[in-house]
Amino acid sequence: MRNGREAAFKLRLSGKSYSEIQRNLGVPKSTLSGWFSNLQLSDGPKNQILSRARKKSTAVLVARNKMQTVLAIRRRLEIINTAKREISSPTKGDIFFIGTALYWAEGYKRPQVRNGRELTNHPVSFTNSDPGIVLLFLRFLREVCEVPDDKIRADVRIYQHLNTDETLKYWARLTKIRKESFGKVYYGISKSSLGKRPYNRLPFGAIQIRVNDTKLFHRIMGWIEGLKKFC
Repeated sequence: MRNGREAAFKLRLSGKSYSEIQRNLGVPKSTLSGWFSNLQLSDGPKNQILSRARKKSTAVLVARNKMQTVLAIRRRLEIINTAKREISSPTKGDIFFIGTALYWAEGYKRPQVRNGRELTNHPVSFTNSDPGIVLLFLRFLREVCEVPDDKIRADVRIYQHLNTDETLKYWARLTKIRKESFGKVYYGISKSSLGKRPYNRLPFGAIQIRVNDTKLFHRIMGWIEGLKKFC
C-alpha cells in the first residue's frame, strides 16, 4: 500500500486528476481524498488539473445541450404530428367559415371611392403569399361561392430576387387558374431588401385573387358581419 501511496502522490503532484490516478492504480477516490487532504499543489499541476476539469465540464455541458436540442425537436415534431391528425377533411360548411374568416383577415373590404364618391361596383380581392392560404381561399370561391374558373382573375407581385416566368408558372400550376386569366405583374421593393426580412421570406412573391362580382362582395361582407355576432 505504501508503494501505491507514493505512486499516487507522484501522479497527483504531476497534475493528474483523481479519476486518472484511480484508473492507473486502482485506488478508490475516497482513499485518494484522504491521502491528499493536506497536499498543497504548485501552480503548474493545479492549473493543469483545473484546465482539464473545465474542458470536461464544457464537453459535458455541450453534450447535454445537444441532447436537450434533439429532445426538444423530437417533442415538437410529436406535438405537431399529433395535432395534424386531429384535423379531418373539412366539410363545405367548414370551408364556408374558413373562407369568410380569411377574407375578413386578408381580403379587400373597403368600398372603392373615386372623385369623392363611392363606386357601385366592388370586386372580391384577396392577396396573400402563403400557398396553403391561397388554396383554401380558392376552395371557398369554387365550392362555396360557386365561382366558375373563367371568372377568377389573378395578379402577381414580383420582387427583385425572383424570376418572373418561373413565379408565374408556379402560381398558375398551384392555383389551376388559366394563364390567360393572369393579369398585371407588379414589381416592387420587398421589405427584405431593406434588411427587415430575410430575402427568401417570400420565395414566390404574392398573388392577388380577384373576382369582379359586386353581389358576391356584398354577400361576403354580410357573412363577415354575421361572424361578428359570435365575437
